[in-house]
Amino acid sequence: MALALITDAYIDGAVAVLDSTQRYETVNPSTGEVLASIPVGSRADVRRAVQSAQDAWPAWARTKPAARGRILTAIAQRIRQQARELAEIESLDTGKPMTLALGDVEVAARYFEFYAGAADKLHGEVIALGPEYHAFTEHAPYGVIGVILPWNSPLQQAARSIAPALATGNCVVVKPAEDAPLSNPLLAQLASECGLPPGVLNIVQGDGPTTGAALVEDPGVRRVMFTGSVEVGRIIARAAADRLIPVGLELGGKSPNIVFADADLARAVEGTVLAITYNSGQACSAGSRLYIEQPVYDQFLAMLRERMSKISVGPGVEDPDIGPIATPEQFARVQSFLASAAECGASPVLEVKPEVLDRYPHGFYVGPAIYEAAQDSRFVREEIFGPVLVVGAFTTDDEALALANDTEYGLVAGVWTSNLDRAMRFSSQLEAGQVYVNHWFGGGVETPFGGWKNSGIGREKGLEALLHYTQIRTTIINLPVN
Repeated sequence: MALALITDAYIDGAVAVLDSTQRYETVNPSTGEVLASIPVGSRADVRRAVQSAQDAWPAWARTKPAARGRILTAIAQRIRQQARELAEIESLDTGKPMTLALGDVEVAARYFEFYAGAADKLHGEVIALGPEYHAFTEHAPYGVIGVILPWNSPLQQAARSIAPALATGNCVVVKPAEDAPLSNPLLAQLASECGLPPGVLNIVQGDGPTTGAALVEDPGVRRVMFTGSVEVGRIIARAAADRLIPVGLELGGKSPNIVFADADLARAVEGTVLAITYNSGQACSAGSRLYIEQPVYDQFLAMLRERMSKISVGPGVEDPDIGPIATPEQFARVQSFLASAAECGASPVLEVKPEVLDRYPHGFYVGPAIYEAAQDSRFVREEIFGPVLVVGAFTTDDEALALANDTEYGLVAGVWTSNLDRAMRFSSQLEAGQVYVNHWFGGGVETPFGGWKNSGIGREKGLEALLHYTQIRTTIINLPVN
């Protein structure tokens, strides 16, 4: 079945026209051309979606976990059946190369598949209080979960939050990113066609100050999951604190990538390139700070420069190595960093390819770039969120550790070494929620993911996520003793 683009909301199991007449245009970052006119959901629109979820929740929470799992399995299968069409929409909306977009679709399917299998395996415990009591715990759903998404990987990150929330008996209201809203209503429609009851999953498009704020503040929302910037994360955390509801925050990163002299340098080069060019550098877990041990610094940097100079840049539908920056605002931000390099004390090792802009004058293209900069440079301290890598050298393990941890972020980190003792010892001291050793972007939907420090609160992915979408109920029964 061919997918028809949905540019309106999806509420109570059907495409829904919002009450708000305010709309905005979203663009194709590969060409700069307008893709669609999208509504801005009002507070009343959000209330309508949340009410639909509230109405659906009692029956969904009472549905047997195995039955919920079967619906999630069907959703995973349907996503795979429509993989090419979903990937094409994701590529148009975000500029992703088709190979990456197809990968995101498969990851989305895996989230539903994984949590389908976990739905009936979340067990409580029995607590020994003596013969006169029977005490036990159970994991209970919150009710309605509000999910606010970013624009860099909208489909797979939607699945990352929706699947565990549904598996544990919650209903969900999603606000997609303003700049990448097209795949989420389609996901909800596919879920409905797979037997998901009306109201269990709702999508309301809009902006942060209007729609996002309304979702966080709605009295029917019992938990919020947000992925995005640290600045907006703080705003959402304050709003959630006022309501005393739990919040999960997956925020920014400025992740260190440490290459020791005993590493397999060819392998480390490939991993380093992936770490900074994946999704055009638009990933919170990008390896954007590279530290190289001094004896191999010049050699490794020369190898890296040669490899990075071969990266192709172009429209996502042409499937280059990296596509455009996804939004005009982010494109301007990356350009501002590059323009201020000299002022920030950053020296170019590999500069942006200027021919990219000549070939696609209306697209948001930035080629991969490498800069050397001091630790106090803006290039080292701030998240650029583009294919811009900053490098530095170190001479001892202690110095490497100090450089790696010298940041307000703590999402991921990478270590390249052939010494297993060093790998274990060094990794255990990194202030990061996830550590890669001799690879980058390893693991999968099974591995818990989230940040330390300013990189966030809570965990997504893996069985750990189920604990964040449920709350503990403890029951103590008094048993008469004869």
